[in-house]
Amino acid sequence: MTTYLPDNRVEDRVSSDSSEEKGGLSPVTQSVNDKNPPLGAPVENGSAGLWARWKQPAQDLDSIATQPSVFDDPVTLEVYRPPPQYENAHRFDPAARWTWREEKVGFTWLMFFALDLDRSNISQANTDNFLGDLNMTTNDFNLGNTLFRLAFLIAELPSQLISKRVGPDNWIPLQMICWSTVAFSQFWLQGRASFLATRFLLGFLQGGFIPDVVLKSELPIRLAYFWVSNYVSHIFSAFLATGILRLRGVGGKAGWRYLFLLEGILTLVLGLGSYLMMPPGPTQTKNNINNIHREETIMVNRVLRDDPSKSDMHNREGLSPKRIFEALKDWRLWPLYCLGLVHMIPTGPPQIYLTLSLKSLGFTTTQSNLLTIPSTVIGLLMLLFTAYLSEIINSRVAATIILQIWALPLLVALYTFDKGTSQWVYFATVTLITGFPYVHPIQVAWASRNSYSVRTRTISASCYNMFVQAGAIVYANIYRADDKPLYKRGNKELIGVCAMNIVLYILTFFFYRTINRSRDKKWNAWSKKEQQEYVEATKDVGNERLDFRFAY
Repeated sequence: MTTYLPDNRVEDRVSSDSSEEKGGLSPVTQSVNDKNPPLGAPVENGSAGLWARWKQPAQDLDSIATQPSVFDDPVTLEVYRPPPQYENAHRFDPAARWTWREEKVGFTWLMFFALDLDRSNISQANTDNFLGDLNMTTNDFNLGNTLFRLAFLIAELPSQLISKRVGPDNWIPLQMICWSTVAFSQFWLQGRASFLATRFLLGFLQGGFIPDVVLKSELPIRLAYFWVSNYVSHIFSAFLATGILRLRGVGGKAGWRYLFLLEGILTLVLGLGSYLMMPPGPTQTKNNINNIHREETIMVNRVLRDDPSKSDMHNREGLSPKRIFEALKDWRLWPLYCLGLVHMIPTGPPQIYLTLSLKSLGFTTTQSNLLTIPSTVIGLLMLLFTAYLSEIINSRVAATIILQIWALPLLVALYTFDKGTSQWVYFATVTLITGFPYVHPIQVAWASRNSYSVRTRTISASCYNMFVQAGAIVYANIYRADDKPLYKRGNKELIGVCAMNIVLYILTFFFYRTINRSRDKKWNAWSKKEQQEYVEATKDVGNERLDFRFAY
């Protein structure tokens, strides 16, 4: 594994507008093209022990973050140089350098926070007799979750296609405004029919949002911090609910109605604000807040260094049916789609039913909301732990299989419980199950990394999330009313799926390793000249390229 630990201070680095190297720099990696300024220094630590890999030197935010790429070699620079029709070509500069501090961004995090706030606040509503007020059963609740996930799934691909045509800067804010309107309209829910209708509309309007804002090849660590917003949203919503739900009886209304109303209005404000904060592209800014030459240069060159194929497609270029079919038939990504389908099933039902379970154990509305926080905190820490682990050991399978290994013994324990089990023992076990290592961001980055093409990634991001939503439809119906309160039958099914998943992860490991070893054998049999001729002349694209290696 290679990590880049730059030790050259920003005050010593070369300006991004210059190609001449200044004196007094610390030793760093030199580009193949000596005319370029130095890059961040790579440190080879793949042979070091696990502790040595984990205990990395503190990152200097004022040191150069620009990492090596194909643009540092004069030959591959011309092979991958962005074409003139690429809308950001005028900001491309292989000599551009920037610092870690300059890479930081944040408004998208707030938008994702709003998404989870509106789709998960039903969990808090359940502590305030939500189902009883609407004369519904837990089976009706399951149906609502099923419709939400089904609509979310249906909207994934169409949303991506619309976003590519009209631009995410127009589509994402419109999505937020529409779903927030539905969210706060839940204040006026009257019964089962209106509940099911709003769940379907919420899912349909939120579908596609995640691939739209995560349509890039990123390190699992970056995506993990992006998904931290989910956990912060849960904690924020739990505290907010403890206050808002006390409004029960005010105006003759239930407290959960005010919860939906206020959180929906909050999302509406963020949606309106996103129109101002989201530019069409790095060099197509809408206002003076974003219109900074330096920021444009950093964004364009960081994205292209991360994935040179991103200059293949204009950000207003739509996807033809032929391209969609070509992306879907990429059999090399289907193992990841299968993992997306099943990986959350073992922990999904306990998570959905967490507040309902706490209420059935005799905890009050306030206690039930506050007692969800420990599992959220544990989950947040495990999310970051597995993301860092995936990079430290340079293994996606080893980091993501942890969820199944974590869940299996806890599910077995849950299956053995009976009516005489202490409510605190039950609480502790369910808290650990629902505080599972959330490996979804790692798998999103994994699918994106193994796509290696904007055209393929546009579809693969949607396909992966569609499979995740399909899995959510499955686990939304595992706990049934005739199996409560212990859900023995459901927990037995979860144990079986969890054991199956462990086998699937192992098979995925050998699947990608076999492909990589086959390509290594052929590639290494060629001379340097033959390898260079292939790079310059090949018609292979994306992950079909012989010099591409799959992450696993």
